[in-house]
Amino acid sequence: MNHTPIILSIESSCDDTSAAVMSGKRVLSNVVAGQAIHEKFGGVVPELASRAHQSNIVPVVSEALRQAGIKSTDLDAIAFTQGPGLMGSLHVGTAFAKSMALTLAKPLIGVNHMEAHVMAHFIENTSDSNVPGTPFLCLTVSGGHTQLVSVKEDYQLKIIGQTLDDAAGEAFDKSAKVLELPYPGGPQVDKLAKMGDPKRFKFAAPQLNHYQFSFSGLKTSLLYFLQKEVANDPDFIQKNMNDICASFQHTIISYLLKVTEKAAAENGFSQIGLAGGVSANSELRMRFQEMCEKNKWRSFIPPFEYCTDNAAMIGISAFYKWERKDFLPLNAAPLTRLNIDLSN
Repeated sequence: MNHTPIILSIESSCDDTSAAVMSGKRVLSNVVAGQAIHEKFGGVVPELASRAHQSNIVPVVSEALRQAGIKSTDLDAIAFTQGPGLMGSLHVGTAFAKSMALTLAKPLIGVNHMEAHVMAHFIENTSDSNVPGTPFLCLTVSGGHTQLVSVKEDYQLKIIGQTLDDAAGEAFDKSAKVLELPYPGGPQVDKLAKMGDPKRFKFAAPQLNHYQFSFSGLKTSLLYFLQKEVANDPDFIQKNMNDICASFQHTIISYLLKVTEKAAAENGFSQIGLAGGVSANSELRMRFQEMCEKNKWRSFIPPFEYCTDNAAMIGISAFYKWERKDFLPLNAAPLTRLNIDLSN
């Protein structure tokens, strides 16, 4: 009988410090500490983020072990986010994971953060967990990345399309900044959009070849649109805030789903997933499921706590690497840029 590994995983790629304990594909604990300090700056400050990770990582790991009822000596491996992310933040998690692996004489597993967002679909926490089979197509939408990733029968991942510049999450956050909404801006746009008319204003999405995305032009078109309208009416934004948010959000989501639908249909996928922090957007979730129902595809979205940055998604990726004995040496370094295709 195969041994079910107990893996401690650590996520520290950006501004959330997280630790989880996994028993195979099951989450025993998943602890996340956020960093409110960035709110007054309107975005993540890398130096402040790394300092906060240094303060948070010991109590977060200790709490994850306590909640799981696991002693450090019971662990079979230590996993961590190797990249992509902010170098200072990644260094904290990497150093801590390497120290634990060395002290406990346990294998070290490095995980690609974007790969982990996709693999979050395969977490099994209940007997009726709704997990996809393979092959499987996933639209991953986060603050720094927008990707279409295929998961093959052997759980190997391959990017079949991605953004050429800004990510969808960046477009949401930067538009919110232009509208002078509080940070983080994406959820604020989503909230106001619920009260607006998504067809009121038109923003043109780019037409690209294959399955690529581009969001820098959308962001710029919003800026120019607002500059023109404010020149005629200084109160234009406040008078039309809900409709602006609804129209801009509608454009981004329509664009995301148009490319995803094209990729799924042309490549014969019938199982489609949505992942990443922006998958928390209410309109995206609703319209994604509507798209899948229309095409008679099975749709999958991880529970909310596994969509935003968390260590459980690192742990499920580490489980599959454990099965392949894909371990790292203790001199492994964090990588701010790490391609999914190269990390498998």
